[in-house]
Amino acid sequence: MIVVVFKYLTPKGFRGLTLYPFVLISNANDRNDKVFLNHEKIHIRQQLELLVLPFYVWYIFEFLFRWIQFKNRKKAYYAISFEREAYANEKDLEYLKTRSFWKFLIYCKGFQY
Repeated sequence: MIVVVFKYLTPKGFRGLTLYPFVLISNANDRNDKVFLNHEKIHIRQQLELLVLPFYVWYIFEFLFRWIQFKNRKKAYYAISFEREAYANEKDLEYLKTRSFWKFLIYCKGFQY
């Protein structure tokens, strides 16, 4: 994971964006935020599991599906299975040591908002 401070490539309203192998952050202070970096590391693992490009295709498709479902971009973002896994486990700094392969799949089911 290569962390780069580059606020102009980070979408407005977001602290970071993970584009394997880079994590683009808008605020240099986030380099020291272990929970935030763990969230981004979870995304790195997800991207590797799906061989990077399919991750982005799935991510965009799921976002669009959820946007239609909820008619709200913010709700759609938080409903994406990859984000659900990352947010649910970002505080567990040991999570990636025991995480099973394609664990994000359990976050695809039964989402209620």
